[in-house]
Amino acid sequence: MVRLVRFEQDPARRRRQYRTLCVVVPAMALLHTVTFALDPIVFPVLRRTDVRQPVFVVGHARSGTTYMHRMLANDPRFSYVLLWEMFFPSLIEKKVLRAVLRWDQRLGGRLCRRIDALDEWLFSKSNQVHESGLFAPEEDEFLLTMSCASGYWVVQYPRAQHLDFYYVDDRWPARKRRRVMQFYKECVRRQLVLNGPGKTHLSKAPIHCGRVESLIQTFPDAKFVVPVRNPYETIPSFLKLMQFAWSARKQSERDMQASFRSFVESSYHYYQHPLDVLDAHPEVPSVILNYRDLVTDPSGTMHRVYDKLGLDMAPEQEKALAAEKGREYRSGHSYSFEEFGLEADGIRTHLAPLFDRFGWEADRVG
Repeated sequence: MVRLVRFEQDPARRRRQYRTLCVVVPAMALLHTVTFALDPIVFPVLRRTDVRQPVFVVGHARSGTTYMHRMLANDPRFSYVLLWEMFFPSLIEKKVLRAVLRWDQRLGGRLCRRIDALDEWLFSKSNQVHESGLFAPEEDEFLLTMSCASGYWVVQYPRAQHLDFYYVDDRWPARKRRRVMQFYKECVRRQLVLNGPGKTHLSKAPIHCGRVESLIQTFPDAKFVVPVRNPYETIPSFLKLMQFAWSARKQSERDMQASFRSFVESSYHYYQHPLDVLDAHPEVPSVILNYRDLVTDPSGTMHRVYDKLGLDMAPEQEKALAAEKGREYRSGHSYSFEEFGLEADGIRTHLAPLFDRFGWEADRVG
């Protein structure tokens, strides 16, 4: 990433990027290293905490992973990570910051009001494309940000063809893969201690599609939920999301277009790889969901998810599903193939078995 910064044309932005990568990231990584070492000393319960039967929601971006994650999060038995917590993976850091927020509330909430204003400023526009916020459940893959192993950095530097945070199962050396996944597991353990005993970790991250085998190796008792949606809808929608993020950072059209081509190629892997890995591991509890079923019958779909994963439906979840009854979600967005140089025939050819399996051909666009 440091080498790629030299291609940045804007001198001021180039200096900021060098400062981020050469000063901010090492300083934060040092802080995390120290606090990680102190965590089990300050909180001995961490040594007795294990990650049991975590649930991973994986699937191509824009395929309903966020919706499914938010629905599952209605179940109080699940533990998940809020966006702001991703950047402070140590248990000490999280505890200290939560204590600061509690004291601020007692003293009038001045700091919280400033944070709310920052939250509004950061996400008011992006929420039109992808709903998020500092205090919302998000992709816990961002826990790897300061380790420079997270897809977060592709948003900052639109040169996806030069940065591989995705093909972990296929291309990463075994030693690097084990180190990253072990660190991720340690982050999850700390979150479980933070959120209370007896909870089950709930994760959502489309980029985990390239890490399903590694997740199974790291969490042998893991369970998976895989929403699938017509790629005619997901691929241009995802490219539009990335275009929005990069344009806000005033990235060049040339860099964006090159990365779009790389993303289209990886999209085929996003669809096929999780299904191939789970087919090779029939012992792993998993459920494959058609997006249409999820948005037209959320209650029936959620009951099927719980049944497939061997879980009992919590009363809180039943109540949340009752509130969803009769409500059908429809996206208000439409995206052009021509805008990104996409061809329906090419997508159909690459993913032909899945088109037949999930009946997407009827949704073909011109």
